[in-house]
Amino acid sequence: MANYLFDLERSAKGLRINRFLHSFATAAVRARFAGDPEQAMADAGLDDVERDMIRRRDWRALMEHGASFFCLEKLARATGVSNPEMVAAFRGETLAQFLATRRVPGAR
Repeated sequence: MANYLFDLERSAKGLRINRFLHSFATAAVRARFAGDPEQAMADAGLDDVERDMIRRRDWRALMEHGASFFCLEKLARATGVSNPEMVAAFRGETLAQFLATRRVPGAR
């Protein structure tokens, strides 16, 4: 994976996604997303590309689009994805490949 710089341009590009995902800190927002993700994304004003990345849980594309890691963690928690699974996807690896690089017995 190439170096990743979260600069002002990338931050501005990901603003809608970051605002949406940051709102997952509220239980009601998580519940609304779980019940009707399409409506929740529409209400947040996400465009078709942003919605598609979220639907597919394309962590790497979301990050490259400007989503903050901390906001992506909120999406991961709300959808049952672990940090190791998300980081493996950032790196273009399977979970097993990623865990083989860790020195934490039993991590998953």
